[in-house]
Amino acid sequence: MKTFVDNAGRTWTVSINVDTVKRVRSLTEVNLLEIIEGKLLNNLIGDPVLLCDVIYAVCKPEADTKNVSDVDFGRAMAGDAIDGATTALLEDLVDFFPQGRRRVLSKALAKLRKFETAALQTVETRLESPELERQMQAALAELESGGGGPTLHGSLSGSVPESSASTPVDSRSAN
Repeated sequence: MKTFVDNAGRTWTVSINVDTVKRVRSLTEVNLLEIIEGKLLNNLIGDPVLLCDVIYAVCKPEADTKNVSDVDFGRAMAGDAIDGATTALLEDLVDFFPQGRRRVLSKALAKLRKFETAALQTVETRLESPELERQMQAALAELESGGGGPTLHGSLSGSVPESSASTPVDSRSAN
């Protein structure tokens, strides 16, 4: 069993067992056993609302005891609370499986954390780069001078549609 604290200061216990898997499947149509295939992990990490729905379903008996609705639970889930709940869910889910699968899932979870850390470090390095600052200053200078100018790496600007005055008129409606 793992625990996490929501933004309202409530401590929640995550305990994955067969009953929990059935409850989550029934309430959210999410099959926690699909964690082995890898798709579920991407879906949960990519969709914090789905993740919180799953975590609420996991914690539902405790939520019922505490008289916490799914709406109240969701209101207390943001930022570090989601991170703590995710860690508790994934670690307890890994512990649910027999030794062979548990070993594989533990390695996958460790790799995910290592990749996540490296990705965040890369983004921070790029944001702190003097080159990014230089590109932004050059783009601003071009905009101020009235030119189309260079775009930021990663293309923060897009093409602007032509004005209606320069858009050709359909010949059928011109008559």
